[in-house]
Parts: sequence; C-alpha cells; structure tokens
Amino acid sequence: MQLESTLNQLKAALPSGQLPPSYGVYFKNTLVALCHALEDHILQNHRSSQAQRPLALVTFQRSKWYLQEADRYFEIAQSCSHVAIAAISESGFADHKTGQLDNVSLIELDSADSLVKEWNLIILAPDYAAMVLCQELSAEDYHADSKPAADVERKFYGLWTFERPLVEKTAEILIQRLHPYNELLAGQLLQQHRQIRAALSPVPADLSGVVSRIVNYLQSSQQQLVTVSRQTRELRELEGQALRLNRNLAANKLQAFLRMAQRVDERDASNPVASLQVSALAETLGQLLDLPTLKLRRLRLAGLLFRIGLAEAPLEVFSQTSAQLDKASLVFWRDRALLGAQLLSSMPELAGVSEIVLNQLEHWDGSGKPEGLKAEEIPLESRILGLVAYFQELTQARGDRPALSLGAALENCQEFSGARFDPALVDALSTVVRLAEIGLTKLPERPSQLPTVWLDGSSETSQSRSGVVR
Repeated sequence: MQLESTLNQLKAALPSGQLPPSYGVYFKNTLVALCHALEDHILQNHRSSQAQRPLALVTFQRSKWYLQEADRYFEIAQSCSHVAIAAISESGFADHKTGQLDNVSLIELDSADSLVKEWNLIILAPDYAAMVLCQELSAEDYHADSKPAADVERKFYGLWTFERPLVEKTAEILIQRLHPYNELLAGQLLQQHRQIRAALSPVPADLSGVVSRIVNYLQSSQQQLVTVSRQTRELRELEGQALRLNRNLAANKLQAFLRMAQRVDERDASNPVASLQVSALAETLGQLLDLPTLKLRRLRLAGLLFRIGLAEAPLEVFSQTSAQLDKASLVFWRDRALLGAQLLSSMPELAGVSEIVLNQLEHWDGSGKPEGLKAEEIPLESRILGLVAYFQELTQARGDRPALSLGAALENCQEFSGARFDPALVDALSTVVRLAEIGLTKLPERPSQLPTVWLDGSSETSQSRSGVVR
C-alpha cells in the first residue's frame, strides 16, 4: 500500500492503527457492487431539505469515465448538497451534463498523483455516513502467477464502513489531498463537512435497505466471477478433448469457443440458430460495404461468437425479455458482451474478434456499454454486429413478445437510427431487407464459410445423421 494513499493515511491517523474488519483485498466487481449499493441509497432517498442532503466526495480509479456512470451521477447530484468528483482530464466528463451542474465540482488530477490509482466514495449526511475506500494493488503486490488477465480479476486494498468517525476522518484526509488543486473548493468542502457535523440528526437513518442492497449486489458480482471461472474451466475441458485430435493449441481453443457458442444456441429454444443467422447477415452487410477480406473473416467469426458470454446464464435469459428478468439474470444479459470478450481475451490470436464482441453494445450517440464510445469511435464491425444482432432477435419470439416480421423488425431498427445505430448501416440493412421482402433475394441463414466444428443439429444423433457442416 502506497504511503501517501488515502487508505494508508487513514490507518496512520487511527489511535490503534487498526482498520475496520471490512478491510481486505477486493476484486473490482465487488467494489462496483459496494459503490452502487451506497449510491442507490442516495437515489432512493431524495431529500426536500437542502440541509439534510449528503455531501459526496468521489475519486474515479484510473482515467476512464464511463458514460453510464456520468448519467448515474447526474441523478445522484439531484439528491446531494454537493458532489466533488476527482479524475484526470482525459476522462472526458467535463463536457457531460453532470459536470455542468451548479452543485457538482470537478477536480482534474495530475496523472502522476497516486490518487489516480484510488477509487473512493465518501458520503456524509446529518443522519448517516458511509464510504468505500480502496486502492489498486501495484504490479509488485501480485504474485507472479496471479496477475490479472481480465478486468474483473484486478484487485484492490479496500474497506467499506458506516462508522461516522472513520468516514469523517477520511473526508478530511481526502479534502486535504485535493487542496493543492483548488484551495477555494477545499475550503468550501471542509466548511460543508463541519456544518454537517454540527447538525447531526438525533434519529439515525435506517440503513437496513442499504445492507440488503449490498448483499444483493455482492451476490450478483460474485455470480459474474463464478461465471468467468466456470467458463474458463469448461473451455479447458473442451480444449483437452480437442488436443487429442489436433496438437495445434490455437485451433483447439478456437474449436472449444465455437462449441461453447453452439451450446448457447442449443439452450435457447426460441432462437436456436441466432449465431448462424447473425454471422450470415453481418457478413452480408460487410460484403455490401466492401470490407477487406481479413475484416470480413473476423466479422463472420464474431457473429458466431457474439453471445458466448451467456454460456453460464440462467435459462430465464433465453425465455424472457430484459424487462422480465430478475436482478441476477439481468446481470448476465446486461454484461453479456463484456463477459464474452473477457473469455475470448484468453486467446491472443482472437484479439480482433474479442474487440468486435466487446463493443457490440456501444451506441452511436455514446450511451452504450462498456466504455461509452461514440459514432466512429466504435469499430465498424462492432456497429454491424450490434445492429444485426438486435434485428435478428426481434424476428424471433422472446417471453411474451411475439416474433416480428422482417419489415416490423427493420422499423424498430430505423427508430434507433442516429441514436443507437449508425444511420448508414441502418440504410444498408434496409436495402437487404427490402430486397428480401419483394422476393429478389433471401436473407442468409448461415455464413458462407462455417468452421467444421459447428455441427448440424444439437445432438450426437443428428451428428451421425447429418455429418459435419463444411
């Protein structure tokens, strides 16, 4: 732990030098869960009295400000007296509407400041105090065999607590660390801190709901970690089977991925050929746009693997619409692109395909996930894949939503043109669909080239009857 870190300064300031029992090493997903639980309490407890509203101090770890978090803090600021957010200038939220609010202060950190390695949320209100305080492990802190290969495997020293003395002391330390950046703001924050302390409520807030949310969020984040672990184990098992047939490790791993993707389709009774159709239609749009051969090949493969992140998802994900899913199942659906990309990232040869899968849920207007990329920042192949996957899903029934005709599915896509989808790609898809509607062509059912590992049918019986698709 770095000596100048907020966490270490808090430890040094405590009489016993003993941090609370919650102190330990946390995975990134767990910290996201903890922060969201505390933020939800602010969102669900809007206070009409300005004097009762909390002060929130936030430092975002590393440099990235995700658009969905910026939107979230726009709402959080409505229930706070003041929100102070520290991150480096390249994070890009200065132009976001959140940064324009009168009660939001932005602090641009120096990239050399150790604060950029921290991820803190401190909340002070007259009737409660809470915080999540953490700092990422340095490269030297990881054992040689435990360095993170995926984002969810990153680890942090951290703690969370509702103990007011600890939260108040930490707020003072953090404000002091922000003082060199903006002396006036630091003074204002310290004054607000003292005003809250002087106006403590005799009736503490009921935090049972926060604790319940923490438990629910932690369960969901743990499920994600278990999912990645299970998928990795399954991949290794399939890889071992393939090695007996072929000593080419890269080819075997790719075959394992393809079989996992096919199993996802087999679990989806209402849409058992999604990967084939998405790959085929994505390839068609790529050809229409005259993509180079290499990009076309990657796009075709990304189509086959586009929902591999759902390999361990509950069956409800395949039988219900997103609005019907419970919180645990919604995690898989919401993060399917990220989970899939994390799995594919274990094979360096698939880096290009992994990037396409990762960014398939980015939106043209910048409101998508996971990084809030906008317009041309989104890889073209990802824009194609996201549009085609959405269109194909609408043509199949899901939960209480009936299957739409090609024309109706296209109209849905056109409604999101310029917002969710690239207008030029929507126009290209319209051309293909209109030609199919008047009978001049048929929408492709499978890509022009299909790996030999992808089998006709979902059982061994169908294998022997139909053989291998070539």
